[in-house]
Amino acid sequence: PQLPHGHMALPSFWKAVEDALQQSGAQLRSFCQAFETVMPSPGTQPLTPAEERKVLSLVSKHGPDKLYQVTSNISGSKDLDLTLLRGQIVALLQGADTKGNTSRWLVDAGGPRGFVPAAKLRPY
Repeated sequence: PQLPHGHMALPSFWKAVEDALQQSGAQLRSFCQAFETVMPSPGTQPLTPAEERKVLSLVSKHGPDKLYQVTSNISGSKDLDLTLLRGQIVALLQGADTKGNTSRWLVDAGGPRGFVPAAKLRPY
């Protein structure tokens, strides 16, 4: 049986293979992104009644657009750093620390307030 690209010169054949692979890779990436947005991440546990009350109080204090969920456990190492568990909900108070560092955010964890790495938060 003749291959559909059997008549092509070798460089063109490899170019066609490379293009097909790149296209498949792009499709796979967009599928993965779509899947991640549709599927809740395993870190999203249902909230306990106590957590729910905390979330409601954070919403009433700060508004729903300020709520973030912790994506992985955070153990605060410096003064004013918070230690939080994955799945906890916090409200953003300020998108920077006292020195203007935007990779550390000031949050209200429903009582304690302190700094957490912005990279470990995602909009709730």
